[in-house]
Amino acid sequence: MKDELNPPSHSDFEIFFINNIELNKIEAYLNRFNPIHIMKMENQEIRHSNILGWLLDPLNTHGLGDKFLKAFLTEALKGESLKGGLTSLQILQADLRDTQVKREWNHIDILLLSPKNNFAFVIENKFKSKQYKGQLKQYIDKIKNIYKDDYPDLIIKGIFLTLHNEEPEDLSYATIGYDNICEILPSILDIQNTSTSLQVKTFIEHYIDTLKEATGMSEHAKEMERIAKSLYRQHQKLIDFIWEHGSSNEFNLALDELLGENWEDKNKLTIKNIEITEFWSNGNLFCFLPLSWLKILKNCNSSWDGCENWWNTYPLICWIELRNGENTSGTLRLFAEVGPLNNYEDRLSMINSLKKISENEKLSQISFQKTATDHGSKYSKFFKGNTIKIDDVQDIDEISRKVSKLFENFELCFDKIAIALKHFKQDRYST
Repeated sequence: MKDELNPPSHSDFEIFFINNIELNKIEAYLNRFNPIHIMKMENQEIRHSNILGWLLDPLNTHGLGDKFLKAFLTEALKGESLKGGLTSLQILQADLRDTQVKREWNHIDILLLSPKNNFAFVIENKFKSKQYKGQLKQYIDKIKNIYKDDYPDLIIKGIFLTLHNEEPEDLSYATIGYDNICEILPSILDIQNTSTSLQVKTFIEHYIDTLKEATGMSEHAKEMERIAKSLYRQHQKLIDFIWEHGSSNEFNLALDELLGENWEDKNKLTIKNIEITEFWSNGNLFCFLPLSWLKILKNCNSSWDGCENWWNTYPLICWIELRNGENTSGTLRLFAEVGPLNNYEDRLSMINSLKKISENEKLSQISFQKTATDHGSKYSKFFKGNTIKIDDVQDIDEISRKVSKLFENFELCFDKIAIALKHFKQDRYST
């Protein structure tokens, strides 16, 4: 239980914030300049492919020539000699300065083609996404077919690049990890120091820092984590208090704009003629129940067995979720879900009542998956057409408007679902 009656003192705040050397170190670390972080590119797989494509191109503006290209390929091909085909020693001895680099070509992340050496490399980059069955072999077959006339004897090798050393589904692919790049790239940069401009060197160093953080290899990040843990142990009460009472983000600010200040302290709210209750937000989710639904659920002769630890003990939940996309874009989605009722007949009757109202009223926005009524199914979402695009996830006004728009779009559904719940109650609990 939170210590509401004994909040931190003025002295506690002074000790934590005034001339706290360790806190200042963390602040400096978080505020350091890194253009990749500023542009929010560090988790975007396609951006990593773009940077790597640039570094692997021997004729590009980085000044590394084919040094990084060779180092990358030889590292990937270590131990591949037993499989036959290209080896790391062959790459080491080759002149790769004619290598052509293609990006996002025929759905291939990076293609390297060296006509003079008569070989090609298909690089599949999996920074955080997952591979799917047959994907890797499909790429090799595609390149064979495309170049069968121009390069009939072309040697093609697949390379699987991952963040966490995932095994490729096609074992003919050589593997290399981003941790290997973290080791290779700094040494290449040192060797080519005189041929690399200061601007390029600085950018590559920022990229190395980004990869070290992603792979867990950053000693600086580890030191900051150690300091943060130490600070938390020393000031746990104060930090918990700040987190509970002072945290906010654009989504919460948008809710404040839409619902008014201190909306969390109210018992019910109205959005676009829809009264809601049982609401709360955790930063990117806004959960609630329409008041009309709750009144019916409360009047049912049931304790909703199975839902004791799920969503305020009720078998239904609604929520709006903000999800980030590429760059500054994102989406808002409105969900409604039937929860983990242990009583199968109750669950089946509730879902069928919702299906029936959807069919009778021709409400395409209410639709269940086929497995929703299976024995053992626990969680069944049923809103469709429930997504609105956000152009700027930091635009409070836009988020506020579009939350309101989602409620407007589903106003009829909310009303009709209340009718469906009345039918459910009559069918199951009438005496």
